[in-house]
Amino acid sequence: MNEPKLLSYELSDSIATITMDDGKANVMSGAMLSALSAAFERAEREAGVVVLTGKKGLFSAGYDTGMFKSTQAEIARVIRAGGELVYRILSFPKPVLIACSGHAIAQGAFILLAGDVRIGVSGDRKIGLNEVAIGLTIPFYGIEVARQRLTPAGFNHACVTGALYDPQTALAAGFFDQLVAPDELAAATAAEAKRLASLSVGAHAAVKLRVRQAALLAMRTGLDAEFPAPASE
Repeated sequence: MNEPKLLSYELSDSIATITMDDGKANVMSGAMLSALSAAFERAEREAGVVVLTGKKGLFSAGYDTGMFKSTQAEIARVIRAGGELVYRILSFPKPVLIACSGHAIAQGAFILLAGDVRIGVSGDRKIGLNEVAIGLTIPFYGIEVARQRLTPAGFNHACVTGALYDPQTALAAGFFDQLVAPDELAAATAAEAKRLASLSVGAHAAVKLRVRQAALLAMRTGLDAEFPAPASE
């Protein structure tokens, strides 16, 4: 049986556009995480800039809540994969632009925060880290990427209260660098991707690692402590 298609990949003028669309809420299942990892691996080889987006009105609702009924080993495996993806995006050697097409919640918001430039859309959307509202403890990798990108007040409020923000409030908290109307997202994304493509790739990669060195070290330490890789890895 063929696996369902979870995302599309398009390369044009050295810009790789990865569009998530699982037909539902773009949940971060093991399959989606694997597909995203493969797409970023391909983009690292052949693209100058990566654009990550979702279908209209939705970026990602986070982990598949059904996954938390699995075995502890399976839960740990999927969450480690999610953390590795966030780490990879935050340290990716090419510019990563997140075109957040709608709701971005929990793991979806961690991926949003990992991008170099994050453009959101106005309207009736929910953005945030709602783990404590549903009885979950935010993994260390999520804490660190939020600490890296949110304002100090926004970081504390978002993590500790589990609030879901409207786009304007999310912008003020640091989830976004820019907010546009939904029908302006494509044009804003194209313009910013073109600007990012003009950067020196080597300088961009080196400076990114210097700027994010402490966050990346803390993420790696937390990932390995909370979700150790199987011995076979």
